[in-house]
Amino acid sequence: MLAGLRVAARAAPRLRAARLLSSGSHSDFETVRAAVPDTPAGVKAMIQEQVDGNTVMLYMKGTPARPQCGFSQQVCRILHATGVEFASVNVLEDDALREGIKEFSEWPTIPQLYVGGEFVGGCDIVTESFQSGELDEAFKAAGAK
Repeated sequence: MLAGLRVAARAAPRLRAARLLSSGSHSDFETVRAAVPDTPAGVKAMIQEQVDGNTVMLYMKGTPARPQCGFSQQVCRILHATGVEFASVNVLEDDALREGIKEFSEWPTIPQLYVGGEFVGGCDIVTESFQSGELDEAFKAAGAK
């Protein structure tokens, strides 16, 4: 029992420190959330703008720092391994967006990766493309950094 108390006592300062760091962050580092339109057409237009405005765009569950599913985590790991810069949207923040991206791509699952305005695919396709070198070729063709 005493050993358990020691572990808890050692862990507690780390937790307090983490809370202090996150609460003291500068507003420049906060997540920027776009307002999701009320209509399906508005959601589609917003998605099109995001896909067109970002060379590499990932729609995922969670964020790159905190993926909320294994498939999203796998795609983030691949993107980080390539070193490419990418934008992402957490589809768990809005049901209209989560359904809208599925309709936009005509693909039933998330995550979804777009490169140079083109839909690449979900986790399995991204993984296969990474392993074959096709993903790097797509990044180069799109001018991704």
